[in-house]
Amino acid sequence: MVVKLSASALGQMPKTVAVPAYRRGDLSAGVLHFGVGNFHRAHQAVYLDELFSAGHNRDWGIVGASVRAADDEIREKLKGQDWLSTVVEQEAEASSARVTGAMIDYIKPGDGAAILQKLADPAIRIVAMTITEGGYYIDPATQKFDPAHPDIAYDGAHIDAPKTVFGLIVAGLMRRRAAGVAPFTVMSCDNIPGNGHVTENAVVGVAHLVSAELAAWIRANVAFPNSMVDRITPATTERERKSLLDNFGVDDNWPVFCEAFRQWVLEDKFPSGRPALEKVGVEFVADVAPYELMKIRILNGGHATIAYPAALLDIHFVHEGMEEPLIRDFLAKLTKEEIMPTVPPPPGVALEDYRQLIERRFANPKIGDTMTRLCLDGSNRQPKFILPTVADRLKHGASAAGLALVSALWCRYCHGETESGKTIAPNDPSWDRLQGMARKAKAEPAAFLAMGDIFGEAAKSPVYIAAFTKALNHVWTQGVRATLGAYLQGKL
Repeated sequence: MVVKLSASALGQMPKTVAVPAYRRGDLSAGVLHFGVGNFHRAHQAVYLDELFSAGHNRDWGIVGASVRAADDEIREKLKGQDWLSTVVEQEAEASSARVTGAMIDYIKPGDGAAILQKLADPAIRIVAMTITEGGYYIDPATQKFDPAHPDIAYDGAHIDAPKTVFGLIVAGLMRRRAAGVAPFTVMSCDNIPGNGHVTENAVVGVAHLVSAELAAWIRANVAFPNSMVDRITPATTERERKSLLDNFGVDDNWPVFCEAFRQWVLEDKFPSGRPALEKVGVEFVADVAPYELMKIRILNGGHATIAYPAALLDIHFVHEGMEEPLIRDFLAKLTKEEIMPTVPPPPGVALEDYRQLIERRFANPKIGDTMTRLCLDGSNRQPKFILPTVADRLKHGASAAGLALVSALWCRYCHGETESGKTIAPNDPSWDRLQGMARKAKAEPAAFLAMGDIFGEAAKSPVYIAAFTKALNHVWTQGVRATLGAYLQGKL
């Protein structure tokens, strides 16, 4: 029997599918969340669903929001099933499925007036976001918020009808302040170092364009907790929809498939209150930075390490890349020799155990995560996940040969074709620029490093320039496999 997902069908779900242990009518809004993508629905929404099922904090339901009109298709899919989502956790040994109901509404994407009305609602005490690394208006050259970006400049001049997430947050805070309503907490759940600080700088940066006094008030009165979030969650395709239908008998417009592992480390800074997420496994700590650094450098840096050589070898899935000994060994050697020495272990964590955990997670054959997803948006991800580690290595006079090879493989990928000659589809907001520079770099590797807004100080280091040049030349003349082999033998 196949059950079409909806609120009325929850009682008819197969016994193999868990359903919310609460009446959804008992939920009320407490969180407005920007960016209702797969990761949010596999992570924050799952934690809240578990909390509600345990009988706690049912006044913290989620209202979705988006500033992108393109997300209207997503909203319509979720609306058609009463905002419910099926989350399938997959491990090599077994899979499990559950329907989550933490989301109770989703404002029509791009409806700024409706979003502002909800932001002004005293019931909304947390405004959260998963808008990806590229959504924070960071100047690649300075790695700081860019108030001159046209989108931000527009919001500064039209704060009554802003269009960006940060402009809306500022306008919402202004309304609450005028009405004597306590400000909400702003919680980033994106993979950005110091994501709370980055978010604060973006919100305050927009406010400065309105008035210095407003900016100072936000600094003094609004909380921006830092967080570290982790769960591998691939994009949904027909493969996932069919798998859910075939294996669990549920017809879901937009299911989420993910690994069983999840982690959320959060700074406990919520002056307007928060749900008791510690009851469902969230770690509240005084300092998120050590956990964040570990995750960003070892997991996210590890993703970048395997993504480009695998893509150039026409390897589609992440677990298939981990089955290739050269790629698996490249990841292990680079992580142990160049990345881990730059990562102070968080309290109670053994870095080698964490590295092995990451390796097992990457090798999970059930996840179906793709190299295309890992290769996405390298112009934003390299400066966050790879190049800071390079800077630390160079600062201490240590080799960054393997890290230079990661970026050289990214450059080769940006050239636009795999080693077999297959075309690589544009996979970055700056693809045209990257491809142009990558094609110049085939003859003159340093041309790629001339993008100082991406490579920063590394582009000025003779040691790094030499390592990158050697790596890229080797990739072009000897190929990916031979180059990985040379690195593993200590010849690169």
